[in-house]
Amino acid sequence: MAASRVWETWLLLVFLWLTPLATCYFVHIDAHAEECFFDRASSGMKLSLTFEVVEGGFLDIDLHITGPDSKVIYSGERESNGKYTFAAHMDGMYRYCFGNKMSSMTPKAVMFNMDVGDAPSERMKGSEQGKLESMISDLSRGLTAIKHEQEYMEVRERIHRMINDNTNSRVVWWSVFEAFLLIAMTFGQIYYLKRFFEVKRII
Repeated sequence: MAASRVWETWLLLVFLWLTPLATCYFVHIDAHAEECFFDRASSGMKLSLTFEVVEGGFLDIDLHITGPDSKVIYSGERESNGKYTFAAHMDGMYRYCFGNKMSSMTPKAVMFNMDVGDAPSERMKGSEQGKLESMISDLSRGLTAIKHEQEYMEVRERIHRMINDNTNSRVVWWSVFEAFLLIAMTFGQIYYLKRFFEVKRII
């Protein structure tokens, strides 16, 4: 019993060590443009798309996900972020497109990641090894989701910090401008009143 648990723990650690780290991608989308990406999946595989608009305009983007048969799986407009999970209904290439056609001149920067899960295995279904593999797979997906969430929180914090810094800078410069304007108006009024009460002498 103890040897079995040790073996299961060792197998779990090896699997997690061999599991590749998920990587998020950044793409810049020009105004009136659309960028599409493709992933191949087999029927029954789970696909999960996570994205965040990190720069540009009102931080919104259009998203369209279509299957190999051109069936629209998801379509959204002017979204800032989101996470969409669906199961592949057939084998083939799945396409997800980010569109910035609503923007007249502002490019957008989008951070995204597409996770493609494993196809369900009927051979191992119901066996002890199959249950262990299923648990390991669920744990791996959970760790990947946590990693993605941390990355998105980091990006969102960076965006909010940039907005706050920009707002503070504008407030400071506007305050400086107001101070100079008040000083100029004060000297102008003093000069005008002095000229108004000045007695002109006629020689």
